[in-house]
Amino acid sequence: MDENTTRLVEQLKNNPAALQALMRSQDGQALLRMLTQGDQGAGLQRAAKAAAMGRPEEMVNMVNRIMQTPGGAALVERINQAVRK
Repeated sequence: MDENTTRLVEQLKNNPAALQALMRSQDGQALLRMLTQGDQGAGLQRAAKAAAMGRPEEMVNMVNRIMQTPGGAALVERINQAVRK
């Protein structure tokens, strides 16, 4: 994960209201669809549980896979810009 995305994750982790607003947004919904496609969200649930227990590697890998696609990279960049505002 690049530095901007790491910063985004930290900002959202420390600001639950911003995270809720993001997840209600169009881009947040698109990100959620990307994270859950293929396994109906089972992988995301496993990754979230592991991250909550101090093991964020699986979540980082999921985000990295998304960012390797042009659409995913653009989506994460839009989210980064929205959170900075």
